[in-house]
Amino acid sequence: MKKKVNESNAVTLAVVGASLAGLAATAYFFFGPKGKTHQKHAKAWAIKMKGEVVEKLEQAKEITEPVYLAIIDTVTKEYMKGKKASQAEIEALATDLKKHWKTMSKMAISAKKETVKSASKVTSVAKKAIR
Repeated sequence: MKKKVNESNAVTLAVVGASLAGLAATAYFFFGPKGKTHQKHAKAWAIKMKGEVVEKLEQAKEITEPVYLAIIDTVTKEYMKGKKASQAEIEALATDLKKHWKTMSKMAISAKKETVKSASKVTSVAKKAIR
C-alpha cells in the first residue's frame, strides 16, 4: 500500500511540475521584460506551439532539462515541417522557450515541495484513520 501512495505522489508531482513549467513559460513570454512586444507580435501558430509543448510536458513522467529541451526540439521540427511560420520565427520561439528552463525548474521545485507537504499530511491523516 505504501508503494501506491508514493507512485501516485510521483505522478501528481510530475503533472503539477509540467503544468507549472508551461504556465511559467507562457507567463514570462507575455508578461516578462519584453512582454508588450511579444503580445503585439503573438501569432496563432506560436500559441499553438506553446500549447503543444505544455501538453507534451504534462505527458512526460519526469521533467529534467534534457527532456524539456528534447520536447521543444520535437515540437519545433513538427512546426518546421508544417510550414506554419517562417523557419527563423519558429527557431526564435524555440530558443526563447529553452532559455526559460531555470525559471520553470525553480517554480516546479517549489510546487513539488508544496505537493510533498500536502501528501505527507494526507498520509499522516490516513495512518491515524487506519489505527
